[in-house]
Amino acid sequence: MSDSRQSMLSGWRRLEGVIDDETRYRAVDSRDARFDGVFFTAVRTTGIYCRPSCPAVTPKRVNCTFYPTAAAAQGAGYRACRRCRPDSVPGSPEWNHRADLVGRAMRLIGDGVVDREGVAGLATRLGYSSRQLQRQLTAELGAGPLALARAQRAQTARLLLQTTELPVTEVAFAAGFASVRQFNDTVREVYDRTPSGLRTERTAGRRPAAPAGGLSLRLAYRGALDSDHLLDFLALRAVPGVEEVIPGTRPGVRTYRRTLALPYGHGIAEVDGLGVADRPTRGWLDCRLVLADLRDLTTAVHRLRALFDLDADPDAVDGRLGADPVFAAQVLARPGLRSPGHVDPHELAVRAVLGQQVTVAAARTLAGRLAATYGAALPEPSGGLRLLFPTAAALAGADPADLAMPAARKRALTGLCAALAEGAVRLDPGVDREEAAAELLALPGIGPWTVGYLRMRALADPDVFLPGDIGVRDGLRRLGLPGDAKAAAAAGTAWAPWRSYAVHRLWTAAAATPVTSQASLVTPPVDTRVQETA
Repeated sequence: MSDSRQSMLSGWRRLEGVIDDETRYRAVDSRDARFDGVFFTAVRTTGIYCRPSCPAVTPKRVNCTFYPTAAAAQGAGYRACRRCRPDSVPGSPEWNHRADLVGRAMRLIGDGVVDREGVAGLATRLGYSSRQLQRQLTAELGAGPLALARAQRAQTARLLLQTTELPVTEVAFAAGFASVRQFNDTVREVYDRTPSGLRTERTAGRRPAAPAGGLSLRLAYRGALDSDHLLDFLALRAVPGVEEVIPGTRPGVRTYRRTLALPYGHGIAEVDGLGVADRPTRGWLDCRLVLADLRDLTTAVHRLRALFDLDADPDAVDGRLGADPVFAAQVLARPGLRSPGHVDPHELAVRAVLGQQVTVAAARTLAGRLAATYGAALPEPSGGLRLLFPTAAALAGADPADLAMPAARKRALTGLCAALAEGAVRLDPGVDREEAAAELLALPGIGPWTVGYLRMRALADPDVFLPGDIGVRDGLRRLGLPGDAKAAAAAGTAWAPWRSYAVHRLWTAAAATPVTSQASLVTPPVDTRVQETA
């Protein structure tokens, strides 16, 4: 049997082991939104493909074919349903936790690497040949890297056509197409509409007004979402001048705002949390973006989704953690707790070192000072935002007098920044997590807590536990378990493969006042000190 055939069978066995076609059809028949983005349903008699929760009449089973990606359905000749918009579903939660080649490739494609560097660049980042990469992705996902990137470009084009007044030609190049002809052909094939026809289908008034020179969109998610936890967590750590959490335009809504350093320029992002009257299962967060270069749209959206952990499967996470008596009451009181990622892994690496053995507030203050000294200023301030966080290269050459920290931590910070700037350590979405962890641990002053924190947030690893963290240990004590590091590590084994989420639940428990009801668990995250050995 050929290598290609073996790879194909292996891939399909893995998919079939999770969910079979009969289960898929039952999800379609019940319009189960939990499976949106996990698979797509193509209907032979109509020539369209849909998300599982499509409100249209359920097709007969004999007419249904299921595909793991929208690109695979498009490659088979199906066009996107105009009713359920299957191109705008949350991403599959598989790409959060899978550490194999396919998972790493999907994270990089989502970040726009194929558009910027081509398939050869993607393959180089992953350490495979273009042929090997094509074979693996096609075997498991039914589409190669070009087709996957093309489906993503089509979605970006639709978004720009329906939310901006940009000329069609500018939309084509902003979405990443190499030519207007390629753009026109793709839009017709995917949506069965010309670009002009697609633009006329815009849904005016459904989204908040976009800022001047920007665009408004919705960031889809599945299941429940505890946006208060996300905004509390980010507000506690917001670096002055770089990010802020402010009252939103709707009563009871808070808005997270931050600057973005993107491949083609800078950007400003605003994401609204849920309001008091909004259901946790509403399905989207309102977002507004102002970009110096619209070619960065796909990358900006991908990074914001990672920051808010919007591709997670909260039903799977809460089902596992809620089955344990330790978390049962908290999961019931606060479903949909997410594990926040980050928009820039280099920035997070710097901030993790700044946070070694100090409070979150002290680390935030120091990060703000470094941003003010070494960060690039925006052309025009926007509210409290005026700076981009400093690059690793800028901080590698920082004046020691500007680093108000012990000498050992100064060496750790500058050594880390030099390694990141030179490429000796990589933290991009497609990196092998184990290799990155080993490279980080080899650097002076970088210990297990820093590596674990970076795996959890910068590399979106859902199964990281921090047994030495004081907040984790305090949370365990609050929940009636021993709080020493050894006992904490032993307790954490029961919560795999979702230990990153357990960490956030323990931090939440550590911040809660002792109490008598489940409602008292709704509190801000704790301002902990971390245990890091330099």
